[in-house]
Amino acid sequence: MDAPRRINVVGTSGSGKSTFARRLAHQLGQPYVEMDALFWRPGWQESDDPSFFARLQRALAQPGWVLDGNYQRTAAMKWRDVQMIVWIDYSLIRTLYQAISRALRRSFSGEELWPGTGNRESFRRSFLSRDSILLWTLKNFRSNRRRYVEAFADPRLAHIQRVRLRSPAAVETFLLSLH
Repeated sequence: MDAPRRINVVGTSGSGKSTFARRLAHQLGQPYVEMDALFWRPGWQESDDPSFFARLQRALAQPGWVLDGNYQRTAAMKWRDVQMIVWIDYSLIRTLYQAISRALRRSFSGEELWPGTGNRESFRRSFLSRDSILLWTLKNFRSNRRRYVEAFADPRLAHIQRVRLRSPAAVETFLLSLH
């Protein structure tokens, strides 16, 4: 079987989906599309849905891609032509560890998250704010997991290959299997 050409990598924030999706896109020679880069505008401003959906639609018009991101309200659009959904589903403890490590690294490095936006994580934003991605991860971990369990069991998605990876070892095995 040929490797799929249209893949959506999903998982809660901090799960490692972006790192995995970039690796997968590189390995398959497909464009990497990051939904957060399509959504976030300069100064941490959110895109309105029509603008966001238009950018997403343009990105998905390519013949192949590895799409990184959840954004439940885009499911019909992104899963219309998807061939595979890969769910990075690590434990809450592992996910939090990774999210905290990432937040600390980004806070101290000052790296821009999406080119041209000027958006950077700060210690204050990551750890001491209501907008904290860590707080968001804690509040949404269970509901995200429940949503993907339901989606993976949904018979309307039976035509889509679904892969659930629950550990870093499973990620590595999956990537090796594509060679």
